[in-house]
Amino acid sequence: MSQPAFDFGDEMPEEVADPTYTVGELAEAINDQLRRGFRDGIWVRGEISGLQNRGPHTYFSLVEDGDSGKAVINVQLFAPAKARLAPMLRKFRLQLRNGMKVRIHGHLDFWAQGGRLGFKMASLDPKYTIGDIAQSRDEVVRRLVAEGLMDTNKRRPMSPVPLRVGVVTSVGTAAWHDFHDELARSGFGFRLVVADVRVQGDLAENMVTAGIARLAMLGTLDVIVVIRGGGARNELAVFDSEKIARMIANSPVPVLTGLGHEVDRSVADDVAHLALKTPTAVAGELLGRVAAYTTNAEQTFAAILQRSTAVLTDASTELSEVGHRIARRTHAAVERADERLSMRVDRLGRSGPAVLERATERLDRVALRVVERPTDVLDRAGQRLDVLAARVGGLDPAVQIARGWTITRDAAGAIVRSVADIGPDDIVTTTLIDGTVTSTVTAAVPTVDATITTNEDSS
Repeated sequence: MSQPAFDFGDEMPEEVADPTYTVGELAEAINDQLRRGFRDGIWVRGEISGLQNRGPHTYFSLVEDGDSGKAVINVQLFAPAKARLAPMLRKFRLQLRNGMKVRIHGHLDFWAQGGRLGFKMASLDPKYTIGDIAQSRDEVVRRLVAEGLMDTNKRRPMSPVPLRVGVVTSVGTAAWHDFHDELARSGFGFRLVVADVRVQGDLAENMVTAGIARLAMLGTLDVIVVIRGGGARNELAVFDSEKIARMIANSPVPVLTGLGHEVDRSVADDVAHLALKTPTAVAGELLGRVAAYTTNAEQTFAAILQRSTAVLTDASTELSEVGHRIARRTHAAVERADERLSMRVDRLGRSGPAVLERATERLDRVALRVVERPTDVLDRAGQRLDVLAARVGGLDPAVQIARGWTITRDAAGAIVRSVADIGPDDIVTTTLIDGTVTSTVTAAVPTVDATITTNEDSS
């Protein structure tokens, strides 16, 4: 933007050709020229750096990185102007902080005691800052949507009993106490693992990111919560950080956020598994899940107990009925068995003598057969023995010799059955009916196609 140039005028004091200013006069002349040149003040935009609060006043530098390097101007926000700005900052939920991009209005001022040109801030354009925050947020969201990361953490399954909780917060703050005390009063066995971090300021982005990463790596947590108390809109802008959003989206553990704001949603809220308004609401969500699980478990147990009692009662009743039926049937069966036994005893008493008589008769008949039968058996056996004796007698060698047969034996006494059993000069003995003949073999000639069968062979 164009700015008026300095114009110190062409008129010189008449008595001095080349006027000489004292340092104080020069400073006053510079300020006069600045007031005339920028009568209505000027708007300047840049990024806040080195912000300091000294008593009721605030000092910072407004910087801009340009092609020729960094441009810097010192800004003073004095107490009266600061008091006038306070309602407007509260209305738009803004708070001056380092890194915040602003468009401010004020007047240039040359400080004689320090020899520095400064800028006395009088007002601020909140829409510029809010627009910058929104633009940065929208750019981050577009990149996350393009990579499909907006719903990644939402798809992480959460334990129905989230008792092991990782907490990313600034310990000692009201947010921490609200969350912690709510869980402590519940009586449930929550176990908290805390990453103590900054949740605002220049270090917040890296510390929150590292805290989430450290807790996610433990591998033992059911859920991670990121909480902080309410604050200015631009303070909460740290949770629009792409770095934090990516860490939440890629966390293997479901992440819940409670960043203490009622209206605005940060990018961290958008990518989280579940976003709640306050740390207390986050604690209430965890308590609700555990309480619901406990109630469901108790109801299930009660239903199991009721069902088991009913089943046992029915089984007991049925068993009792079965027992009574068995008892009745047993008594009836015993009675019928007694009746049958009595009837059989009666029949046995009546039929016993007749049975004994018939048995005696059969025994007599058998005894008679036993006496008579051995004689017949012996007779038949004697007859068979006589036949066998006659057959054996017919095979006696003496009988055969008597019939005209002879028996020839060699010198060893073995019977000669074939010409192959003797040879020339062998001595043989022939048994006749009335004696023996000893001979010397001169020749043993086999008979061609002759088959001789002796009585001994036949036997």
